[in-house]
Amino acid sequence: MKLAFSSNAYLRFSFNDAAKKIGKLGYQGIEIMADVPHAWPAFMLEEQKQGIRDSLKSNNLAISNINSFMMHAVNDPRQRYWYPSWIEPDKHYRQIRIDHTMRCLTMAKELGAPCITTEPGGPVEAGASWNAGLKLFVEMLKPVIEHAEKEGVLLLIEPEPGLLIETADQFLEFMGHIKSPMVGCNFDIGHSYCVGDDPASTIPRLANYIKHFHLEDIASTRVHHHLIPGDGAIDFKAAIEAIKAIGYKEWVTIELYPYVEDPDQAAKLARERIAPLLA
Repeated sequence: MKLAFSSNAYLRFSFNDAAKKIGKLGYQGIEIMADVPHAWPAFMLEEQKQGIRDSLKSNNLAISNINSFMMHAVNDPRQRYWYPSWIEPDKHYRQIRIDHTMRCLTMAKELGAPCITTEPGGPVEAGASWNAGLKLFVEMLKPVIEHAEKEGVLLLIEPEPGLLIETADQFLEFMGHIKSPMVGCNFDIGHSYCVGDDPASTIPRLANYIKHFHLEDIASTRVHHHLIPGDGAIDFKAAIEAIKAIGYKEWVTIELYPYVEDPDQAAKLARERIAPLLA
C-alpha cells in the first residue's frame, strides 16, 4: 500500500509549500483539497495547474485523491464542509455542489488523479425522510456519474457521521441504486468507528466498492473529531490487517484537517505510527 497525506491540514500554506513539507516527511502521495487555497477548480488557471504538476514532480509525490468534499470557498455559515449539499431544498444551491463535483472530475483527469471524493448526500433536513433524501441524492448524481465515465475518473462517496449515508448498511443500500463501475467508496476508518461500525469487520463487507481509504484516529467517545493515529481508541493493527486481507494495494491517505496549527508535527507522528503497519 501507498501512504499519502491530505493537504487540508495545510490551509495556511500554499499548495507548493504543503507539497514540499509532505514530501520532505517521506510521504509517497498527497491528497489535493479541491478548495481554497489549494485548488478551487472554478477559477484554476492553466498555469496554476501546471504549478501543481511541477510541485508534484519536484517533491516526488503522486496524487492519491482529489478531495471534493470540502467547500470553504462558498463559506456557508452553517458548516464549511457540508454545504451546499446534494440534497439542499433549493435546487439552485444544489447545483453549486453538482457543478463543483463535475469540475473536480475534469481537474482530476487533467492532473492525473485516479479518483475524487465527495460527501454522501448531506444533512437530512428537519422533517424530511431518509428515503426521500436517498432518492434525491441518486437523482442529483446521475449527470455527475455520466461525467465521471466520460473523464475516466472514479467518483467515490464517503460515508460521514451526521450526513445522509453514515453506516455500511446505508452505503450498501445506496449502491443498490447505482449501476456504474465508476462509483465506489472512500472508506474513512475514523468515520466507521464513529457510527459504531467496527472498521476491521466492516472493510470486508464493502471490499467490492472500496477504492481509497482515509485514516485518522477517534476518541473512545466516538465523537467525530479527527485525531493523530495513536491518540484515540481505534485498533489500527486490526483495521490494516483487514485492508491487506481484501487485497487492497492502493492509497491510504491520512486526513488530519484539525491540525492547522502544526500540520508538520501531526503528519510526522502519523507517518511514524502508521507506516510500519502498512509495510
